[in-house]
Amino acid sequence: MLLGLVALGTLAAALLHGPALAGLGVVGAFITPVLVSSQKPDYWALYIYLAIVTAASFGLARIRLWRWLAVATIAFALLWTVPCLECGPSMVAPHAFHVVAGFVLAAMLVVCGFMFGPAADGDRIEPISSGSLAAYLFGAMLIVLASFHDNVALIAFTILVGGTLLVAWRAPSAGGALGAAAALVFIVFAEWAVRANPDMLVLPGGPLPGMGPAATDTSVTLHLVTAAIFAAGFGAAGFLAQGRYANAIVPVVWSGAATFTPIALLVALYARIAHLDRSIPFAILAVLLAAAFGAATEALSRREGRPGLAISTALFATGTLAALALALTFALEKGWLTIALALMSLGTAWISMQRPIPFLRWLAAIFAGIVTARIAYDPRIVGDAVGTTPILNWLLWGYGIPAASFWGASIFLRRRRDDPPLRMVEAAAILFTALLAFMEIRHAVNHGDMTAPPSLAEFALQNCITLAMAIGLERLRVRSGSIVHKIGAIVLTVIAGLISVGGLLLLENPLFWYIDVGGPVINLVLLGYAVPAVLMLLLSYAVAGHRSAAYANTIAAGALIFALGYLTLQIRRFYHGPILSTGLTTDAEQYTYSIGYLTFGVVLLAVGILVNSQRARLASAVVIALTVVKAFVVDMSTLTGVYRALSFICLGLVLVAIGWLYQRILFRRQPPPVAQTGA
Repeated sequence: MLLGLVALGTLAAALLHGPALAGLGVVGAFITPVLVSSQKPDYWALYIYLAIVTAASFGLARIRLWRWLAVATIAFALLWTVPCLECGPSMVAPHAFHVVAGFVLAAMLVVCGFMFGPAADGDRIEPISSGSLAAYLFGAMLIVLASFHDNVALIAFTILVGGTLLVAWRAPSAGGALGAAAALVFIVFAEWAVRANPDMLVLPGGPLPGMGPAATDTSVTLHLVTAAIFAAGFGAAGFLAQGRYANAIVPVVWSGAATFTPIALLVALYARIAHLDRSIPFAILAVLLAAAFGAATEALSRREGRPGLAISTALFATGTLAALALALTFALEKGWLTIALALMSLGTAWISMQRPIPFLRWLAAIFAGIVTARIAYDPRIVGDAVGTTPILNWLLWGYGIPAASFWGASIFLRRRRDDPPLRMVEAAAILFTALLAFMEIRHAVNHGDMTAPPSLAEFALQNCITLAMAIGLERLRVRSGSIVHKIGAIVLTVIAGLISVGGLLLLENPLFWYIDVGGPVINLVLLGYAVPAVLMLLLSYAVAGHRSAAYANTIAAGALIFALGYLTLQIRRFYHGPILSTGLTTDAEQYTYSIGYLTFGVVLLAVGILVNSQRARLASAVVIALTVVKAFVVDMSTLTGVYRALSFICLGLVLVAIGWLYQRILFRRQPPPVAQTGA
């Protein structure tokens, strides 16, 4: 008592002698209990003493407007909350008294614009005012957690949260404490859900000693009632606070707390009671919460413009969609949840057309990101329950519906502007479309085994579908002008190039590996080399005039390589049967290669002349040149007898014919112009 009186006297003397003595007084006042030892410590006496010291220190800080003194007092008071937190139920009441008393004193003397506090600077959020309330809320949360959610501690915490709402309603300077209150409420209930969850405490051999309380140690009813009070209080106050303040930040903070708190509490209760399983009652609660947020959004959208109203309306709209997403999460499972979240993106984009709230566009993109993360976690969507039916399986619904939803959402979003949310949704649409094709091909080729090694058929189909999608995106980007479509087309073209070179020409080339290519004409050679050659040619014409000449010519060169590859492999199929990697190459086969290449070169030249295509004529020249090289390097050393003679005779005739065509048709001289004579 004497030490305390000395400290209080020092604080009083600071009124005359300045801040240095005040600092000495506040330190001495809060250090005094450390200097006193007792075999039977009395925490009620301690916290009554600290309440008197806190009141004196806050009073001095208020009179002299010493902000540092208020901050130091709050810090010391918060530190005195920690001793003996784990000492049992008898210690809960004095600790609760300590934080409640400090909260009341801070509200009365520290918060600007409230009761005896300093004057407020308009509707500006003031850090000390908000921080003082948040500090005592934090102390109350520590008591709740340390006491394993004792009823007294939970009631005290509820009182302080309600007091925060009341003070912030009357004093905008304390608005920052609303965010802290919402976050601490969620922490309390999330910790209760984890700690009291029997699945986390009960092991096959029974509960382990010392792991924590049993699941029935705390009152579920009290937590449900408290959660309902918090949800209703934050939600109603956040809605009613709109339009009351001149500073736009304050109503936004109110609306943010009003939407976050009910949703966070619903998630925590769902985890605690339903154990993260499907729950129709919680789904119904989520739908009711979505309806409440939707009504608030509609009501706010009809009001006249006020500071922060547009952002607050967007936050309530976000809460509506988030609650609907939770309803789907609670009611559905596995693949249906993925589909539902994708449809939420489409619905959000459509709502953004009806209510042009900027954040709705971002929310559509966020839903797309969630679905993308979901399939990254499990690409099969429903695990082993994909099914074995080709095409008509869970992959079609799990990838096809999200792809269609994202394409639809991108159409809605593009009607207003081209911005990052639109580009994110467009990227998701392209990604899911490509994944749908790749996954369905893999599923069909491998009879439902998604872990089987790749094959020639799989590479061929994937290459064809990738090239087809690249052609589609090249056509689409000309109309849309989208940077995502432009980059997506390039990415798909690069992927097709990797599959072509790495998969079809190297890893699964039937010329090198023991692979059964199938029938004489309709076979994997046709699918893997002829069809991609045609698609590459179409892609080269799709990019001509829109991208660089080098880009288009590279794709055209790929088409020529694959056309020659098809011709070579198909001729070998005629001589060797379905297995191309075995058997000797006969003179007849070598001669057929030469005749085939010559014929192909002549056909290219004819096409180039008929359609006046310089690219086709250049390709013809390349093929003829390769044939000449083959004739002198391969045929001369391997062919014998009549085949060698026929090879050079045919080559000579073709070269003479080509020379004649170039001379007579392409390079023929134009007649000189007739001179005009005057009359």
